[in-house]
Amino acid sequence: MPTPSFYPTGAPIWIDLTSHDTAASTAFYEGLFGWTSSDGGSEFGGYVTFSLDDRRVAGMIGGASEGVPDSWTVYLQTDDAETTGQAVTGAGGLVFMGPQQVGPMGTMLLAQDADRAVVGAWNPAQMTGFQALAEPGAPAWFELHTTSFDDEVQFYQQAFGWTTVSMPGGADFRYSQLTHEGEMYAGVMDASGYWTPGDPAAWLVYFNVADADAAAARAVELGGAIVDEPVDTPFGRMSTLRDTTGALLKIIA
Repeated sequence: MPTPSFYPTGAPIWIDLTSHDTAASTAFYEGLFGWTSSDGGSEFGGYVTFSLDDRRVAGMIGGASEGVPDSWTVYLQTDDAETTGQAVTGAGGLVFMGPQQVGPMGTMLLAQDADRAVVGAWNPAQMTGFQALAEPGAPAWFELHTTSFDDEVQFYQQAFGWTTVSMPGGADFRYSQLTHEGEMYAGVMDASGYWTPGDPAAWLVYFNVADADAAAARAVELGGAIVDEPVDTPFGRMSTLRDTTGALLKIIA
């Protein structure tokens, strides 16, 4: 797939992993997806960039808070982090870091959305986001799971300027997608049927693999765990995993 060159406002542009054991996480993802890693050094707080065939696909930062599980954070594109921060607050969210300029790379902020999911915003400069998507070893899809579906769709429309389209389904399936000029970039899933009411929302990242069964087995070999066994869906064969330090991820072939 060609290197992505355009991210509409509000589209996922980057992901990073917060890990309490960066060495273990590095070994897991290098072993599972064939990534290589580079450390940005003290200037960038030891931030690690993961690459697939010399194309950046994800980042990682150490120092997860005690009692807070390791997790992936999704960053959405913005042209103005200050304005986005104000919009997040106005839509019922909470900004807890930034806007903060990251040297010549760009400007970031971290926030909680209206249903308490952590979400980031990135205004790119030199670091323009993913260089590979939707191919084996690269991120493929980004999905918010929530028991407050209507409120969350409204939040992302208001805070990040999303235009959304609902997928058809029965009463037990509600799903809305961020769209731009006919392309789909992310989704919101009504998790009421399988999450405890009141649990906070969470973003989950899907990674493309050539063989979901082989990748799930490999994750276990590397110290991870299978949460949901591989299953066929209309979109591909997928599975939910935990990595070696406990962060959730999904794979899809």
